[in-house]
Amino acid sequence: MLQTASELRVVAEAGDGLEAVQKANELKPDLILLDIGLPNLDGLEAANRIRQVAPDAAIIFLTQNCDKDVVRAALSTGARGYVLKADAGRELLTAVAGILGGDSFVSGGVKGGDSGGTEES
Repeated sequence: MLQTASELRVVAEAGDGLEAVQKANELKPDLILLDIGLPNLDGLEAANRIRQVAPDAAIIFLTQNCDKDVVRAALSTGARGYVLKADAGRELLTAVAGILGGDSFVSGGVKGGDSGGTEES
């Protein structure tokens, strides 16, 4: 889906949380998509470590977990967005554009609505 947006370029993929931190440290990307349930190091801890090695990278959690406590924990890591996989088809590119523009984004499915929205940081 991201590769269809001409203004975006995927520079790496990681198979687990430790690899995500390593690649973030090496590549210093503008944007990182993380899942909560990653092997070896969960997404929450990976995000905390990424904040240390690539503090300018915007983080979006892309996950199926819609538990509000998990969402709060994810956003408390400094992540700028939280998109449910079930909503990704209609929300991911909007979330990416908003976050790269300085906004934050939480999936509509988390908020209890039908669609997500950006919020001022």
